[in-house]
Amino acid sequence: MTPNAASSGPSRRSFLASTAVATAAVAGGMPLLSACGGSDNTSREGTTSGKAADKLLPTYVASAIAEPDIPAKNGSAAGYTGKVDLAALATSVPDKLGTGAPVKIMSPLWGSPPKGDCAYYKALDAAAGTKITWQNQDGNTYAQKLGAVLASSSIPDMVVVPSWILNGGKIPNAVTAKFMDLGPYLTGDKVKKYANLAAIPSDAWRMGIFGGALRGIPMCVAPASFIVPYYRKDIFDEKGYTVPKSPEEFLSWAKDATSAKAKVWACGDLTWITGSIFGNAPDWNIDADGKLRYSKERPEYLEALEWSRKLFAAGVVHPDDRARSGDASQRFAAGQILVFQSDMSAWYTKAAEQAKANPDFQIEAMDLFGADGGNPTIWATSPANIWSMIRKGASKETVENALAAANFAAAPYGTKERMFVDYGVEGTHYTVKGGVPAKTDQGNSEVINAWQMLATPAPYLAHPDLPEIARKQVEYQQRMGAFLKKTSLYGMTVVEPARYATLKSPFEQLEIDFVRGNKKLSDVQAAISTWKSSGGDKLRDWYKELLDKNGSGN
Repeated sequence: MTPNAASSGPSRRSFLASTAVATAAVAGGMPLLSACGGSDNTSREGTTSGKAADKLLPTYVASAIAEPDIPAKNGSAAGYTGKVDLAALATSVPDKLGTGAPVKIMSPLWGSPPKGDCAYYKALDAAAGTKITWQNQDGNTYAQKLGAVLASSSIPDMVVVPSWILNGGKIPNAVTAKFMDLGPYLTGDKVKKYANLAAIPSDAWRMGIFGGALRGIPMCVAPASFIVPYYRKDIFDEKGYTVPKSPEEFLSWAKDATSAKAKVWACGDLTWITGSIFGNAPDWNIDADGKLRYSKERPEYLEALEWSRKLFAAGVVHPDDRARSGDASQRFAAGQILVFQSDMSAWYTKAAEQAKANPDFQIEAMDLFGADGGNPTIWATSPANIWSMIRKGASKETVENALAAANFAAAPYGTKERMFVDYGVEGTHYTVKGGVPAKTDQGNSEVINAWQMLATPAPYLAHPDLPEIARKQVEYQQRMGAFLKKTSLYGMTVVEPARYATLKSPFEQLEIDFVRGNKKLSDVQAAISTWKSSGGDKLRDWYKELLDKNGSGN
């Protein structure tokens, strides 16, 4: 039940830019050990997988509520294409699990935060039996805030932690040091007290293991979720364009479609999709020849960058994308660019946004192609990418109320609780006409992404107002999912040693500069050599030991 009002997504770049802020969070604490995995008292580095991880996981009990119209396949989400029948909604939380004890929760939020005593928050608390004080923080600067909070002596009872801040830096070690082991409440059959949490797939829970303990309650992700190249089907049809099926075809089409005089460019910056086109595995992976490599070391990495550079050099990328200014999705909606990259949610948000403003607008996802025009190599997305965690030292009552909130938030599609979380109160936050819920102005200002950040059910896609979009999304995931591969680290949350925290930092800006023609290939090659000599080769040895001990995720 996707809210009608589109909310802006997280800024991964802003998170990655500031992980060093949390350095003080682990200063003076327990010494970091080189062991892989281990108990809560022995290690903050490495990962836990295989049988050791299985012992920590909650028992999986699938939800039998609301069978999907399109079952999940090839790593896709499940799809629902019907209307909302409010009279038929099931109840997934028959008894209030919260006792009304106060819980402070810090979460990123994109947009203007609602007032703490707004009708939405009051209604959710009443339904779940909770009493939450929301400490919403600007999502674009959340890493700085999180780092400062973890370095302080005052941590909220529950904190939302996104995965993209864990890619190096000090925050991963701070997370393990500051948040509690939830095993005594959730491992094995203990989770059955929280039926919606029990219905979260085990792969997603496995990603919540940090420092040898289950610490994170996951937001689930379908493995076939990845950055998508969207195109303006209405303009393609009008112009008679054929959808390109190879890098060469794309560049040739892009040159024909671009007209600076008409203020139309073929595309925005497409750098994020080139990994799928050229088949480069993200991060670390044991390749077909049996050797463990980092993503920057493979020839596919340079091939992908060079193709992106060709697009910029040919003048087919919008000038604002070159300058990294403005909103590419708005340029796409205005017809200034015909192809842009975004995540799966953009399919719905742009279609819903343009439904009345431009009835001719048609957004479609371009099938990914391989470097040779054949099948692509697409790497499965991690099954969870955001967690809510509970601070160490929280009282039993605080923990149980935080878990009650997460259980309510994880309600599956087709339930009263899911409708409550996504839409609020009927008549106040939304109205329903013909089985289609629509947000009111108050709903758009209050029902934003706070509760949804606590936990999510097994991945699904449903848009009652635009059911055809849900169908297309799932079918695209299933079509592209046929080419999915899993990396050696699939399903593992790995905390790297803090001494390697800055190794990756030079590459993001270098890639931006290279594809725009401001750096040379030799500069990228030199950065790779520096990465190896500055610790990359030693980090490889650390990962090899980790994989030897824990086994491969694929």
